Amino acid sequence: MAAPSIPNLNTLRPRAGGPSGLRGRRRNVEDGEQSKETKDKIVQQTDNDASLSRISAVELCYLHDPFARAFVDGPVPRRYPIINRGTYARTTALDSLVLRFLRKSGDAQTQIISLGAGSDTRFFRLAVEVPSHTRRLLYHELDFPANTIAKTSAIRRSPDLLGAIHGSLDLPHDPSELVFNEDGTGMRSPTYNLHAIDLRTLADPATAPSVPNLSTTAPTLIVSECCLCYLPPATTSSILRTITGTLVPSPTPVGLILYEPIRPHDPFGRVMVSNLAARGIHLQTLETYSTLSRQKQRLRHAGFMSGQGAADVNFVFEKWIDTEQRERVAGLEMLDELEEWRLLAQHYCAAWGWRDGESEEFGRAWRDVEAQEDDDG
Repeated sequence: MAAPSIPNLNTLRPRAGGPSGLRGRRRNVEDGEQSKETKDKIVQQTDNDASLSRISAVELCYLHDPFARAFVDGPVPRRYPIINRGTYARTTALDSLVLRFLRKSGDAQTQIISLGAGSDTRFFRLAVEVPSHTRRLLYHELDFPANTIAKTSAIRRSPDLLGAIHGSLDLPHDPSELVFNEDGTGMRSPTYNLHAIDLRTLADPATAPSVPNLSTTAPTLIVSECCLCYLPPATTSSILRTITGTLVPSPTPVGLILYEPIRPHDPFGRVMVSNLAARGIHLQTLETYSTLSRQKQRLRHAGFMSGQGAADVNFVFEKWIDTEQRERVAGLEMLDELEEWRLLAQHYCAAWGWRDGESEEFGRAWRDVEAQEDDDG
């Protein structure tokens, strides 16, 4: 399944007593009565929840994102403080890893492949915040056609989004370099590219679709924010093999960032899984990659042998974010349920791994990132 919406520390709130739900850009449902089309539609629609949570965090000053509103019309309900903090921590963690990669690459051509990007704004934020690093960046987003059509439409009608793309191009540039697909499903340019590709079609390299403007030689970062967790483990492994073996083959350096739920077996995790199942949501990789150590083992098995790391979101918030920023965030809203925050944050993780070439782009970028000690598993 292509581009899943990113579940974050988002809708995992008690509905009637106890932690429930998972916010994400993507959701998958239990195999059973529903048709494949119905399941896919449920997954696609979760991107709206992700957008609303981001806007809530932006409007309360947790995050700065001038592009978040481009994808949502009308008033946005305020999220719980615990959700806003989770959105902040997740965004900060992934941005940190992405920026380390771009900054260590200097003036070299780089590439990012974002799986299941939905209405994610990372490229647009990078284009205005670190323009020197995006003019040599090829950025690809892969998602369901239904989501890429919505995003394409938003880009075409938003001067801010179009301006960010134009600004990322080397000047002077030819306006014809930015091309929208005739069917409205995506676009391509020398920097930002939006592709209507169901990720499941990448599982078999013999029949995998082509990805226009994809470089086979530029150091490449793959980003999966709770995307691959909605697919069977064997399918996710096949997708990664196609990307790292066929689309961007060795010896090109490749890194992977995963953001996924973990620890389904403790009391909090069991309630989380039960509540998700009651809502028809099934995280298919959660059992197989249930701990930090299993996530790192997964990275090794996928060929990211040069290095691996993992940390849960609670660790990230305490160790990666400086005291001044933590105090700023704490002062934005009263957060009464600190223990619930810690429990929730301990059930999501960032994991990162890389396969380096001679220049060690990812090793130089990530080798000193503070990782968490392995848990049991």
